[in-house]
Order: sequence, then C-alpha cells, then structure tokens
Amino acid sequence: MKTFSAKANEVQRKWWIIDAKDQILGHVAERAATLLRGKHKAIFTPHVDTGDFVVVINADKVRVTGKKDVQKTYMSFSGYVGGHKSETFQARRERRPELLIERAVRGMIPHNRLGRSIYTKLKVYRGDAHPHVAQNPEPMTVS
Repeated sequence: MKTFSAKANEVQRKWWIIDAKDQILGHVAERAATLLRGKHKAIFTPHVDTGDFVVVINADKVRVTGKKDVQKTYMSFSGYVGGHKSETFQARRERRPELLIERAVRGMIPHNRLGRSIYTKLKVYRGDAHPHVAQNPEPMTVS
C-alpha cells in the first residue's frame, strides 16, 4: 500500500461563507484557517494547497472576550527611525475591521510560500454584501 499524496491540480475547491456577527474573533479565525488549509478533507497533504475558498462577512460585528476591546493593541514597524505605529482594537475596528480577521487568520497558516498562496483564498468583508454570490458559497457555522 502506498501513501496517498494529493496533486494541486486535482483538488476540488469549494466556497464557504462564515458569518462573523456576534462570533468570537479567535473561533472565526480558527474555522477559516482550517478551511483554507484543507485540514477538514480526507485528502489533506501538508505540502500541497488542498484548501477551499472562504468568505467572511460582518467583520465589523465580531466579538472579543474580556477587556481585549480596550486593552489589545496592534503594533507595526516600517523599518525606519520612528516608524513604530500602535493601534487599539477599537480604533482598528472603526478604521478597517477586515484587518482584524485577516491578521488573526494569517497567524494560523504557515509562514512560507505555501501559506502566502493559501492566504489569497481568504475574502473578508465589512458588512453582509459580498461579490461572490455566483460561486454559491455554503454556510459554515462557528462552534
């Protein structure tokens, strides 16, 4: 018996939609990362992109637990002198809430070429509307 290894061009990709309204940020990100990576499939192969497309809607209505909405900060550094920027969770939610879910999911997928190609299949939108209706995404619940 030989070990099965999936081929990238033979993978059947589905579209999933996750409604983040009143869901916890980490739970939404974990479910999206699992679907993007393809770990829910029997044909999962670690070095091949076997994942599906994921559409996350209502990113502006995602929840966090505890005092994270006032205490959590996001840091970035441009590489230049004085290039440190800091932003709180509330400020980022007002400015661009899609970044909250995108950053959480990015931390859960591999940090290499495979992870960068997987990350392109994530689509996050602020409200209910999204342009992927023609793909007939199936709803995925977050437990």
